[in-house]
Amino acid sequence: MTRVGFYVIQAAGPGQRLNVAARLADKAFAQGHRIFINAADRDQAQALDSLLWSFRPASFLPHALLGEDTGEPILIGWGQEPANHNDLLINLQLQPPPWFSRFGRVAEVVTQDAESLPAMRASWKMYRERGYQLEKHDL
Repeated sequence: MTRVGFYVIQAAGPGQRLNVAARLADKAFAQGHRIFINAADRDQAQALDSLLWSFRPASFLPHALLGEDTGEPILIGWGQEPANHNDLLINLQLQPPPWFSRFGRVAEVVTQDAESLPAMRASWKMYRERGYQLEKHDL
């Protein structure tokens, strides 16, 4: 069954969500995982694409936007279901996508703002009611 982790940032702002997503992707890639990052929209996906090119100057995170997929281990989309990724889903949308359960792990990124907190509480409740194993990580 899918394991779900909530990564709680003690700050607000969309830039915070992208930085945490990049950190999670970097760590998961180093451990050999295939990652799908579900951005809120195309603009956020493109911002994340740019961030991953420069996230760590001394390393490289092989990634692509959905539609440019060349088999990269990190794929970035914005609501579409990926074809070949089912290991780790980093969800930046404010609700779980309908296909989240095909992944072994889901990472939900929580920031301290009026829009995301109620949505993440609702997501926590939905996952818990469906019997998913939940973890909370304070960052």
